[in-house]
Amino acid sequence: MERATHFASQHPRYTPSRKLIMMRKWLFLCVLFIHITLSAQQDEDRTFGIVEGMWYPDLTCALGVGWERLIFDWSAHQPNNPDEFVGFLNIPDEWIIAAHNCNREIVAVVKNVPAWATDGLPGAGVPRGLYLPVDDPQNLWANFMRMAAAYYAPRGINRFIILNEPDIEAGTYGFEFEGNLEDYFMMVKVAYLAAKQGNPAAQIHLAGTTYWHDVNSGERLYTDRLLERITHDPQAATHNYYFDALSLHIYFRTDTVYDIVTVYRNLLDQYGFRDKAIWVTETNASPNLDPNWQVDRPQFQITLQQQASFIIQSAVQALAAGAERIAVYKLYDQFLPPGAESFGILNPADSTPRPAFYSWQTVTRHLTHIATAHLGRNDRVTVVQITHTDARQTLVMWSRTEQTTTVEVTATADKAYLIDQYGNLSIIRPDNGVYLLTLPGANCEPPPEGCVVGGAVSLLVQPNAQTTITEITPFNRYQLDVR
Repeated sequence: MERATHFASQHPRYTPSRKLIMMRKWLFLCVLFIHITLSAQQDEDRTFGIVEGMWYPDLTCALGVGWERLIFDWSAHQPNNPDEFVGFLNIPDEWIIAAHNCNREIVAVVKNVPAWATDGLPGAGVPRGLYLPVDDPQNLWANFMRMAAAYYAPRGINRFIILNEPDIEAGTYGFEFEGNLEDYFMMVKVAYLAAKQGNPAAQIHLAGTTYWHDVNSGERLYTDRLLERITHDPQAATHNYYFDALSLHIYFRTDTVYDIVTVYRNLLDQYGFRDKAIWVTETNASPNLDPNWQVDRPQFQITLQQQASFIIQSAVQALAAGAERIAVYKLYDQFLPPGAESFGILNPADSTPRPAFYSWQTVTRHLTHIATAHLGRNDRVTVVQITHTDARQTLVMWSRTEQTTTVEVTATADKAYLIDQYGNLSIIRPDNGVYLLTLPGANCEPPPEGCVVGGAVSLLVQPNAQTTITEITPFNRYQLDVR
């Protein structure tokens, strides 16, 4: 979904002043501290993230996320030729230090091929020399990835997502790479080999893809074809098959999240990649009915409250389907013209938090130390049961239709905490050994859209033990099979 474009390649070669050079040296000493202390952070809880939190570092720190995705623009790092490298023009050390000070890992999405490095379309073209050996200086992509991995290693940045949505063809909204599948495979392979030369701890993530682009056109999934190509490379097994994690972008429809993540988990398993992680690097339901930022959109009429509900529903379903990390796209829509689609959890007009900011904060505060996540649902209600390593259990629940639902939960202690989707907490006590909870109905549209987002989310937190979850209707009882 990320569409930001940088134009550093259109400007003359940059020459920093002596004062700026001294300032950069001081900042580098600061980022060396990041490298020294990085090992102490390896066990931190980094499940939930945000895209581009650097615009408002204090708010991002208050959000409590464990990681942040940033664009690493090749054309800004090397605006003029392959011999230069000016990382601070694109990723200032101040951003890195701010993230470190809040214990937030930075994850790079590398994109935007410089005009001088391609015979194709600037930004989207295939780099020259891509099919040359990795050690050949004319392999411009290898040269850049080796330098980037080495430069950012002492700054604590080891993860690189290779391009963004390469599955989208030219002429279609979201197009970013004009190469074919073989070209993208080579981008990944060369990036892995070169990055490992620059930093043996570097990890390579496959680009986020959209799923629906292929499904709606009746095509075999791009990722399916890519994984097949990777397995056919004779040297792939020697080099960990050139990737460490698979990225996904999932938007708008609550009930598709679990199913889509499951499809990709099954694909990885099918090709023998059971050790490869899935990261949902973008998820959201952008609100076009924000009273302070109205957007005219023919499909998916989303309120601020629905955006807040969706990001919780998406996160916990992704966990239940096997995702390792999930990030909301994004903190803030910078330089957005009036009436343009806004995904941010800050209002684009005045950068104040939207309700979704508080719902994502609720996730980062209460869904910590996760051990397991399992889904249970019927036609009317969804429950995700999360167990924690500190002996807690959290039930995340919502209605799937416009009808209010009632859920009975067996108590495991003499009290529990009930938290709404904005983080408001109350203590409740069981009646005859159970809690009876009312889940409000969803805000649904007329067919064919229907209930795009589920109803408001409730979280029930109690000590972990055997729990039975039952939907209560006027005529029957339906026990949910959570697994």
